[in-house]
Amino acid sequence: MARDRTMQASYLTRFAPSPTGLLHLGHAFSALTAWEAAKAADGEFLLRIEDTDGARARPEYEVAIYEDLNWLGMSWPKPVWRQSERLDIYADALERLSRLGVTYPCSCTRADIRAALSAPQEGTMHLSPDGAVYPGTCRGRDMAECGSGDAIRLDLDRALALLDGQALTWRETGPAYAGTQALNPEAMRRQIGDVVLARKDIGAAAYHLSVVVDDAGQGVTHVIRGEDLFEATPIHRLLQALLDLPVPVWHHHPLVRDEAGKRLAKRSDACAIRFYRDAGWTPEEVRRTAQSLRASTP
Repeated sequence: MARDRTMQASYLTRFAPSPTGLLHLGHAFSALTAWEAAKAADGEFLLRIEDTDGARARPEYEVAIYEDLNWLGMSWPKPVWRQSERLDIYADALERLSRLGVTYPCSCTRADIRAALSAPQEGTMHLSPDGAVYPGTCRGRDMAECGSGDAIRLDLDRALALLDGQALTWRETGPAYAGTQALNPEAMRRQIGDVVLARKDIGAAAYHLSVVVDDAGQGVTHVIRGEDLFEATPIHRLLQALLDLPVPVWHHHPLVRDEAGKRLAKRSDACAIRFYRDAGWTPEEVRRTAQSLRASTP
C-alpha cells in the first residue's frame, strides 16, 4: 500500500486523471502543461490515478492513460500512486478533522437537497464547485450518529472559526489569477458551503480531501490544473490549514473547448487522444491541436 513519501524536489507537479473514460485533448493540454513546466524548472512530474469511483473506474481506461501519455512523449516515476490503495490515509485525515469538531454526517440525497433549495424561504440558489451549495439540513448532527449510509461533510463555519482570525493566502501563477490570493470567509459561505469530504456512494474520501492529502504526501510544490477548479482552491487551502499540510503554488490554466466553445468531456469520443492515434496523427499534431483549441478560447 502506498504510504506518504515526500519526494525531494524544488519543483514537483503532477497530473491526476480518473480512469472513467478515455483522455481527450483537454487532458493532453493539462498534462503537457504540467510536464513542460516541470522540465523547464528542472523539476519532477508525477502521474497519479484517482480511481476511487468504483462505479465508473475501469482497468482498461487506466491502461489507456499510460499508453496515451507515453505516446505523447511523457514519462514519470514508478510505481504510480493509485487512490484506491490509500484509503487508510484518507481515513486518518478524516479522523483528524472529526477530532477538531469540523465534520458531521449527512443523510441527504440529491433529491432532498434540491427540494430544500427549492423552498421559497431559501431565495436564490447558489452553485458551488460541487453543484448547488448545501443548505445545511444535517448540520449539527454529531459524528456519533454517523450511519453506514451517511456522507461526511465539512462544517464550514466551525472550520473557519478555528482560524481565529488568521488570514490564509496562497500564490497563483495562472494567467487569469496571477498574484497572491486570500481566503474570503463570507464568499466561501455563499459560494462553497459544507462540502462532502467522504462520499457514501463510493465509500472513500471525496475529491477535496483526497487531493490535498495526496499532494502533501507526494511533496507536490506546484499544482497545475484547469481553471474550472480555481473556485475549489479556497476549500483546499482551508483543509491544508486544518490538517497542517504544506501549501503549494497553484496554476489554473484555461480549458480546452470545442469549436462551439463547449468544454470537452470524456464522452466527447471524437476528441479522445486514442481517436487521433488510431487515425494516424503524430504526437506533435495532437499537441498543436490542443494548443490551438486552447488559444481560441475567448
